[in-house]
Amino acid sequence: MSELVLKVEGMTCMHCKMSVEKALKGVAGVENAQVDLGKKEAVVTGSAERAILAKAVEDAGYSVVG
Repeated sequence: MSELVLKVEGMTCMHCKMSVEKALKGVAGVENAQVDLGKKEAVVTGSAERAILAKAVEDAGYSVVG
């Protein structure tokens, strides 16, 4: 199991945080996903690939940068 940190742009509130966490947790191979709204980061544990996680975030309406 690995841990990935994604920089997410476009989040402004708790609803945004919950939307990104839900999108990430819906990806096969994700054990857990926690979003820090202040840092604009999502920490994901599991075996999912970064590109698939980024697509899930983008499909939810947010941007992955970096």
